[in-house]
Amino acid sequence: MPVIYPFTAIVGQERMKRALILNAVDTRIGGVLIRGERGTAKSTAARGLAALLPNVKVVSQCRFGCDPDQPSNWCTECVERAAKGENLPISERVTPFIDLPVSATEDRVVGTLDIEKAIQKGERHFEAGILAAANRGLLYIDEVNLLDDHVVDVLLDSAAMGVNIVEREGISFSHPARFILVGTMNPEEGDLRPQLLDRFALSVEIHGINDARERVLIMERRLQYESDAERFRQNWLPKEIELSQQIERARKLVDRVQYTQRDLLSIASLTASLNVEGHRADLVILKAARAQAAFEGRTLINGHDIALAAELALPHRLRRGPFQQSEITSEQLQERIEQLQGQSGSESETVAEEGGEEESDKKK
Repeated sequence: MPVIYPFTAIVGQERMKRALILNAVDTRIGGVLIRGERGTAKSTAARGLAALLPNVKVVSQCRFGCDPDQPSNWCTECVERAAKGENLPISERVTPFIDLPVSATEDRVVGTLDIEKAIQKGERHFEAGILAAANRGLLYIDEVNLLDDHVVDVLLDSAAMGVNIVEREGISFSHPARFILVGTMNPEEGDLRPQLLDRFALSVEIHGINDARERVLIMERRLQYESDAERFRQNWLPKEIELSQQIERARKLVDRVQYTQRDLLSIASLTASLNVEGHRADLVILKAARAQAAFEGRTLINGHDIALAAELALPHRLRRGPFQQSEITSEQLQERIEQLQGQSGSESETVAEEGGEEESDKKK
């Protein structure tokens, strides 16, 4: 098995790495779309992230890798085994990395039910698809813009719901399908439809690095890796372990991360002021901000978390004219958030003052 290039050895592209890490902390965020020119480490980053993710506990002999601690999300087979009183042993497995081919059909993705066996023998037989293999892992789609739109719809639906349900002729089968969805594309080869673009929670647009020193560093590291991949991996192993453990701690902490009403108002005011369509962006920003706080070991989000999350959640959802900039930085977003918070604070003080004046008038 070839040695995977370490995630922590990738030079630059901090925004892309952050988007991937946040999805690793909380797979419910909804995936990331990485758009960029050729040779900018898009696939290298996706493979590197999967390689450093911590092992996961699974129900032994389960084709779908069900989480033993989440019985409400078990597949149909595990539910039936438990209903019969069978003891479900637990084991560990490496986080799977599934590479989806551009030629994949819907049946290959979701799986198929054997109707003939069901009719003739009364047996329910489900042939698992790519979504089953990707459960609790990372599903990577290179050149996602070239994939059939209907297949992309199915993938995004499963990523959002966390479950795959297959129904044929009155027979149904369901299994968990919670995975980190990573799509990459080169905009020069065509873009996604706006409806599909909006379904990706986060989006990052990356370019080649212009700093000469960093470009030299990329060449040096790549040559070291090609010369002796295992030795190169061992050199970066301490940083890989450190990041893996940080992600594992954040996963345990993310559900305990709190937010205030003021945080919600900041998010809503930000998206409203930027004329963002729909409400998906608001939810994505909140989830990503909580993941950012958990990754930093905190249990309360702040304005900086919101800005960092918005930097990833908004670029592909903003209405742009032909002369508008394609990106908005976290610094610009945080400045806007502080302005909005200041305005809301002033409004609150004005309301309080008016209320006080009315009260004194009543007393008079």
